[in-house]
Amino acid sequence: MGGAVEQPLPRHVGIVMDGNRRWAQAIGQTAGFGHRAGADHLGDALEWLRTRGVDHVSVFVLSVDNIRKRSAQEVGHLFGLIESVLPATIERSQHWQVHISGDLALAPPGARRALRRAVELSRGRAGQLTLGIGYDPHADIVAGVRAALADGAAELDGEDLVRAIGERLPGGPVRDIDLVIRTSGERRISGFFPWQAARAEIVFSPKMWPAFTEADLDAALAEYARRRVAVRI
Repeated sequence: MGGAVEQPLPRHVGIVMDGNRRWAQAIGQTAGFGHRAGADHLGDALEWLRTRGVDHVSVFVLSVDNIRKRSAQEVGHLFGLIESVLPATIERSQHWQVHISGDLALAPPGARRALRRAVELSRGRAGQLTLGIGYDPHADIVAGVRAALADGAAELDGEDLVRAIGERLPGGPVRDIDLVIRTSGERRISGFFPWQAARAEIVFSPKMWPAFTEADLDAALAEYARRRVAVRI
């Protein structure tokens, strides 16, 4: 009889934190209350992932579509949370090096300063955390292609060209996302890092993001492992 099959762990996990407003409405609270709970909850999830040995996490915080479609008041509140909650959460952990993917020109000055400070203060840490803020998937890929061409990649073909583009996209050293978790029961990707997540397994959780638990994370990791083992057999 053969030995036990090793349970593969995703090296890079992507998170679409969806359902904050619906969670708040379900308990009779405002959308702002839900967004604050969701922002605070990210710190819990990062700690769970750290203790399980995941060394790169990419998080959808605020896309360009979010900025365009939501009211100015709600967007302002979201940027306020980005300025006040996210950097403090990252600093408390002392584990994650921050990378920003997106157009920070869309952020108010205070949020831009807080995020740039978080990037500077977190350099050299063991874990990698990519935050999609003002993120547009097309712009992300176009920027990577342009950077690769500017560095002479026009002479490359096939996988070499793909690698050159991927290496120039924002984020840490682990480019390919292995597992994407989207909460709230929505079964779509909504432009979440399409280049990096091209080969990712996707787990859709019915839980709203503030209600997503450590057990739910373990279930998603177990589902990833089940699928990867099935591919090997």
